[in-house]
Amino acid sequence: MVDRQETAPVRAGEELDWAALEAYLRANVTGLQGEMTVLQFPNGSANLTYQVSFGDRRLVVRRPPFGVLAPGAHDMRREYRALSRLYAGYPRAPRAFSFCEDPSVVGSDFLVVEYRPGIVVWDAIPDSMSDLPDAGRRIGFAVVDALADLHAVDPVAVGLGDLGRPDGFLTRQLAGWRKRWDAVAPEDGDGQAEQLSDRLAARMPVSGPPALVHNDFKIDNCQFAPNDPDQVVSVFDWDMTTLGDPLVDLGTLLNYWPDPSDGPDVVLIVPGVDRLGLPTRAEVVERYRERSGRQIADIDWYEAYGRWKTIVILQQLYARYLRGETTDERMGTRGAQVVALTRSALDVLDRSEVAGSTGR
Repeated sequence: MVDRQETAPVRAGEELDWAALEAYLRANVTGLQGEMTVLQFPNGSANLTYQVSFGDRRLVVRRPPFGVLAPGAHDMRREYRALSRLYAGYPRAPRAFSFCEDPSVVGSDFLVVEYRPGIVVWDAIPDSMSDLPDAGRRIGFAVVDALADLHAVDPVAVGLGDLGRPDGFLTRQLAGWRKRWDAVAPEDGDGQAEQLSDRLAARMPVSGPPALVHNDFKIDNCQFAPNDPDQVVSVFDWDMTTLGDPLVDLGTLLNYWPDPSDGPDVVLIVPGVDRLGLPTRAEVVERYRERSGRQIADIDWYEAYGRWKTIVILQQLYARYLRGETTDERMGTRGAQVVALTRSALDVLDRSEVAGSTGR
């Protein structure tokens, strides 16, 4: 299996004002010498992320996607605040160097982050790990460990004690995602997404002790050294980071995770991830419980909530494609995933209710 290409030429329509960006970077990041060159990280779905090089020095520049944005989404200021501090207590977080809120540079807020070399696992075991025993299981457990370790960070110690408001966290999250859905919901929808939102609100659990929450923790937001499946070296995409209920992150991870018990109609958000040989979802939950020491309750609710968030994000991406705000053809397929994923999330809640009624 050939590894995915990390970088590629910038997609047509996603070019920035390179001269303005270069002037900003030379003025605000120390030690830049040589000619500037730009490539794009092509595998993500939302924020536009570029590798900007000056000689041998490489940086990462991230800005929101073009077009209409949901309120609170793609928060570059929040990501900068998190990454300019978190690295001191969580070495897997790349360090942010600069934040720009002047839209005259690249048309929006953006941040500049250190570049880290490594491998992101998508739909196949990387070639550099393919001969290692149980590589898929080791990758999976390393991802869970990285999540548990994030939730062990003392937010106050890294200067992020006021990043969010843990009280009422789930209530605000549910209301916010429903508002985002209502803004992009298809006119010919069948009402099941709204039903899912209502059922989640009706069964909302009581949160345990708060922690720093990544809010989109998944395998392909983790980076590994090429020959080491046992240690996540970097975690990416921190624009939704906050203080809140850490089981939201575990539910999000489970939402992306394949399982041998899945039927043929279960939609895989990342096609091919079921070929990695990952641990089961039950093993993920148990590994997190052991590593974090936290009580794991109502995990089906958190998994269904993770699917709800993904449903909204997929619909947002599809709406952006329909409005002509992206030339990324992958976004044109997102709408088809929404119906199947909504049914899957409702099935998770149904399963939980049946288990509860039978005392299991």
